[in-house]
Amino acid sequence: MKPPRKLHIKSYGCQMNVYDAQRMVDTLAGEGFVETESADDADLVILNTCHIREKASEKVYSELGRLRVAKDEAARNGREMRIAVAGCVAQAEGEEIIRRAPTVDVVVGPQSYHHLPQLLARAKSEGRALETEFPVEDKFSFLPQPKPAAIRARGISAFVTVQEGCDKFCTFCVVPYTRGAEVSRPVAKIVDDVKRLADNGVREITLIGQNVNAYHGEGPDGRTWPLGKLLHRLAEIEGIARLRYSTSHPRDVEDSLIAAHRDLAGLMPFVHLPVQSGSDRILAAMNRKHTADDYRRVIDRFRTARQDIAFSSDFIVGFPGETEGEFAATLALVMQIGYAAAYSFKYSPRPGTPAADMRETVSAAEMDERLVRLQELIDSQQSAFNRAMIGNTVDVLFERAARNPGQIVGRTAYLQPAHVFASPDIIGQVLPVRIESRERYSLLGELASAPPQAGQSTPSTMMTGA
Repeated sequence: MKPPRKLHIKSYGCQMNVYDAQRMVDTLAGEGFVETESADDADLVILNTCHIREKASEKVYSELGRLRVAKDEAARNGREMRIAVAGCVAQAEGEEIIRRAPTVDVVVGPQSYHHLPQLLARAKSEGRALETEFPVEDKFSFLPQPKPAAIRARGISAFVTVQEGCDKFCTFCVVPYTRGAEVSRPVAKIVDDVKRLADNGVREITLIGQNVNAYHGEGPDGRTWPLGKLLHRLAEIEGIARLRYSTSHPRDVEDSLIAAHRDLAGLMPFVHLPVQSGSDRILAAMNRKHTADDYRRVIDRFRTARQDIAFSSDFIVGFPGETEGEFAATLALVMQIGYAAAYSFKYSPRPGTPAADMRETVSAAEMDERLVRLQELIDSQQSAFNRAMIGNTVDVLFERAARNPGQIVGRTAYLQPAHVFASPDIIGQVLPVRIESRERYSLLGELASAPPQAGQSTPSTMMTGA
């Protein structure tokens, strides 16, 4: 019997890449690969890349330089190492990668992961293999049945892709060019995935997509289902205690999604809703197709449906032509909304996007200064939100042992890490925790009641509203 081959995947960027990496592991398991944490002793290393952040390509080539050394060392020891570049950088720059990085054996775009076994075989016989076409006709058709052991190894929370691609064409974003048009998976296939995960101990599902609330999959009744109706169906699946989704666009928040937050206790009251800017002129230049007031009204709809709901967002500072007054409008929006968390970045041009050709740029010094001011405001809001938890009892889904001996860590409904001293038996349970103190981003507390015996359940651990 041949020993298993070792696979190391390094993922950059979004949650979709984390999910894609899991799918690559699933299909390569059928080829005799098992995961390893170290690239140095791997037989196959995959860089699962993201093109969103600044200098994405440079980071890939820098990593490939380090891997070339490891590959040469493996060859000297009589061992063959293969290197693959996957993801959005591979999609956008496949030919360039092949040209610049001779050490790379396979380049594969994000819609072609199901061809990895064939690509590896082709690379072995022909030397190298490149596939970055958009196979729209079979997008999502490759969803292998993960082995139960592989699912359990991923913990009690899992991502499930329901939608991919984007039709919005924001001027700063490469996603429509690297991920293609919006495509949604059928409801039945998503339900099958979630049931299988629940059967193997997964307790929390996060539905993901580049524009997840644009979901429009075929339902079992033959009609198109929106995200809200899908969430109602998933809430009926036994064993799933929590549902989440990310990332949303303000223009695609329809009534069934608002109703799901009103009606489903298992749908967490925490929404990531990127706005990018508080200036209407900048939003128009970004081609966001909504105004700051449109965004505020969406927030109000959520808050009317569920008073304990909280929000996170994305912001870009220094978009071409942004004035100090337009940046001040972003600060004003943040002050008005009040966020539990947010991500903020300096604008950086992505090749091939309309914004990359805009000439009226903002200086690096101005962008740095504005980013500091915005992040200070966001940090103050996040600190206040976390501080308000002290003295309250909140439900926590426990995930794993913490770094400190005897501690178990889980997450609140708002994704805050919460630590308690308890037995590992509570992993996978949703239990009430009285919050006693906090660190910068974490909460510390103690169990508010004894955990249930095996086979028992409490209202906190069951999905209500299903």
